Amino acid sequence: MAVITISRQYGAGGRTLGRMVAQKLGYTFADSEIIERLATEARVSPQWVESFEKEAGSRLSRFVSSMVAKKWVDRVLKDEHGYLDEQSYLDYLVLIIAQVADEGNVVILGRGSQYILNDHPDAYHILLVDEAANRIKFLMERQGHPEARAAALVESEDRRRAKLYGRLGKSDFDTPQLYHLVINMARLSLDRACDLVCRLSGEC
Repeated sequence: MAVITISRQYGAGGRTLGRMVAQKLGYTFADSEIIERLATEARVSPQWVESFEKEAGSRLSRFVSSMVAKKWVDRVLKDEHGYLDEQSYLDYLVLIIAQVADEGNVVILGRGSQYILNDHPDAYHILLVDEAANRIKFLMERQGHPEARAAALVESEDRRRAKLYGRLGKSDFDTPQLYHLVINMARLSLDRACDLVCRLSGEC
């Protein structure tokens, strides 16, 4: 019942590797599933959660939170619509990642799962890193982005990642000591990285 978390610098191939590992091991790949569960719990749309994560916290919900008492918002929206602010997002995220991990045999992509499951006895934490130029090239080749767009995505996603971890109160997200395995994707192919992760889990 192993759990594998994959943290990555954007464009280092984390989502691709996560799917490969999950397929090889017969595990669940938890990425969009976390969004869907969180949306269900918070009674909002998955698209709202996705937008919220892209902004590392919704500007609208921050505005609402600053202008309107939370109890009033809860009373008005309780039976019709959900509500999501930064704190409730983090609360739901911790709960859902813990639930997914308890179900076992899962690969969890990002979202601070290496912190949330730091003490989980069956969890293995992986970090993927690479040079910015290689990450830009990966996005160009895998997602078909023009070079300028790929470069802008790498820069903006690196900032978003730092902001999200900042809201978790963390700044050491790329520190090797947090992980069982750190993979420099400039030196290994995706297939080789997949083999290493699978072997680490003890199921290959």
